[in-house]
Amino acid sequence: MTFKSSVEIITEWDIVAARQLGRDEAKALGFGIVDQARITTAISELARNIYLYARVGVIEVEKVETDVEKKIVVIATDQGPGIKDVRKVMGDGYSTSGGLGAGLPGVNRLMDSMVIQSVVGEGTTIRAEKRLR
Repeated sequence: MTFKSSVEIITEWDIVAARQLGRDEAKALGFGIVDQARITTAISELARNIYLYARVGVIEVEKVETDVEKKIVVIATDQGPGIKDVRKVMGDGYSTSGGLGAGLPGVNRLMDSMVIQSVVGEGTTIRAEKRLR
C-alpha cells in the first residue's frame, strides 16, 4: 500500500507545512520520535533549498507499507536553476547561500538513501528514503 501527499513550496510557511506533513506521516507509519525528527529535519532542508534556490517546488511524502517493509519516501522537485556540480554540493561545508553547508550532506546522513537528479536550467529532483526498522 502506498499513500502520497504533497505540499507546494512557495512561502517560508510552506516549509513548516511540509515538515508537519512528514512528521504526521512518519508517526502514523510507526516511526519513533528520533526518526520522526530525522525525517522532518531532512524535509526542512529540502524544502528550504527549494525556497532559496528555485523559489517554487513541491515536497511529496509517500508512505510505503508492504508485507516486507515500511518506509517514508520524500521527493523534492523544482524547476529551478539546477545543480551544476552535485559532488561539490555533497561536500560538507559547501554553501552558495552563506549557510553552514550542511543541507544536502545532512539530508544524506539523516535518511537511509538519497538520489539527486539535476539538470542545469531545468531543475532538480531529490528522492530520500527512511525505512522503519
